[in-house]
Amino acid sequence: MEDRKMKSEKNPLIRNLVIAILFVTLSLTIVLVYRQKENQIGQLNMQKDGLYSMIEKRDSLVNEMAKAFDEIENNLTFVRNKRSQLTVANPEGRFDRKQAVIDDIKLMNTMLEESSKKIAELDKKLKDSGIQLASFKNKIAQLNKNIEEQNENIAALTKMVEERDRQVAQLNNRVGNLETEVSSKNDSIKQKTQIIKKHEDEKNTAYLAYGTFKELKENGVLTKDGGFLGLGRNKTLKNDFDNSYFTTLDIREVKEIPLFSKKVNIITEHPDSSYHFVQENGLYTYLEIENPQEFWRYSRYAVIEVK
Repeated sequence: MEDRKMKSEKNPLIRNLVIAILFVTLSLTIVLVYRQKENQIGQLNMQKDGLYSMIEKRDSLVNEMAKAFDEIENNLTFVRNKRSQLTVANPEGRFDRKQAVIDDIKLMNTMLEESSKKIAELDKKLKDSGIQLASFKNKIAQLNKNIEEQNENIAALTKMVEERDRQVAQLNNRVGNLETEVSSKNDSIKQKTQIIKKHEDEKNTAYLAYGTFKELKENGVLTKDGGFLGLGRNKTLKNDFDNSYFTTLDIREVKEIPLFSKKVNIITEHPDSSYHFVQENGLYTYLEIENPQEFWRYSRYAVIEVK
């Protein structure tokens, strides 16, 4: 009985102990599970924060690259249009605005250099970010290709300008030589013209002296020779007459010789058909030369005695 009673008393103790152990075990399990869940939640939060940071970083990079792409493409469009203007505006290659063309080419080179630097910076940022953006990589590759093409076009345009400069320099040399040659020919023509004019002037130059016999004799133009005892002597030009007393005239211009005298005697020889006298109020007012070449055919000197 006592043994059975002791067994009865032990069983509740054992059951309580087992229950306690189970409770402790369950509590520990719950605590461990909770802490594990907390750790998982913490890790998930960290991952979420990292993901948000990466998304924010990606969005910032995407916005920056999109803006940079727009600027680069605008630069390329400007360069392409400017190059087309330079090529189309001068289809024959004549660069009248040389300095403006050179300045435009420098500007285009500067813009292409800036675009290349910007693309290199974007490429580095993309690699450093660790973000895989295939579309952006392709875009950068395409922009690099476009810039390379534009650089080749600008190089060709620069070469064309240099070639035009060379041609212009050659033309300037040729023009300079031609100007020198023309100037020399002009000088020669001018000299020949002056010689011809001088010859023509000399050919058409005549000399006139008129006055009374006394005036003409005293000035060494006329003399009397022949005859007998002072009779029948002829009035003739002196062999060594004084040329300074004569008036120089141009036979192309002088067609009338004023006289205003009652009597006129032409000492020198001139064809009668080449001239006539004009009379008014009993005076010989002037001698009119009808045919200058004929009048001066025998002599370029005309001596007229008036009374």
